[in-house]
Amino acid sequence: MPLVALLARTPWTDFLSRLTDPAVLDALRLSLVTSLAAIALVSVVGVPLAWTLARVDFPGRSLVRALVIVPLVLPPVVGGVALLSAFGRRGLVGGPLYDATGISIPFTTVAVVVAHAFVALPFFVLSVEGALRAADREYDVVAATLGASRWTTFRRVGLPLAGPGLLAGLVLGWARALGEFGATITFAGNYPGTTRTMPSAIYVALQSDQDAALVLSVILMVVSVAILALLRERWFDQAVQGAVRT
Repeated sequence: MPLVALLARTPWTDFLSRLTDPAVLDALRLSLVTSLAAIALVSVVGVPLAWTLARVDFPGRSLVRALVIVPLVLPPVVGGVALLSAFGRRGLVGGPLYDATGISIPFTTVAVVVAHAFVALPFFVLSVEGALRAADREYDVVAATLGASRWTTFRRVGLPLAGPGLLAGLVLGWARALGEFGATITFAGNYPGTTRTMPSAIYVALQSDQDAALVLSVILMVVSVAILALLRERWFDQAVQGAVRT
């Protein structure tokens, strides 16, 4: 019913004109750029992390997995406060960085990317780890007996077998980053053209121009439905099955 109501209230007669409004285009552009940058960062960090959790037995593996999953259940605002505590000017990492270089991360576009990556990483890691666990490990053993190194086995055997889970993780992580609001507005703020993403623009528009908020909401809803359609059947089933096994 809420989705039907959203579509019914949307001003379709001037939808295109509102969609091409400079403020809407800026928010859309920033959301696309930062979410894609975030998922690239998540891929660099998440692929080796997922492979380690799936293939390597080490003390504390359950604790590492639990820490990776925490952003799934952490209130977004709390995530934003945690990011400020870590990367703020007086933060654990941000403090020494600011003192040494004068670089400040919060309330910049970089902060948006970091916030997006923080909330998207669990979706990606769980999907990839689940796909790696679902794949038969005997292929790794065969590759090793043929003289392949761990890197070669990972690149030529593990990743291709985990392909559906990898793609599902990329899409789910990107969708989560695209719709992130709480951690972003807490850690990055809401500055037009710099940190105002589409969810933030919806929040602002609700105060003064509800039609613009409806247009932006419909765009995000269409993206969400498209992602569900893309991940249905094989990709979605494999990602879910792998996550359950994890």
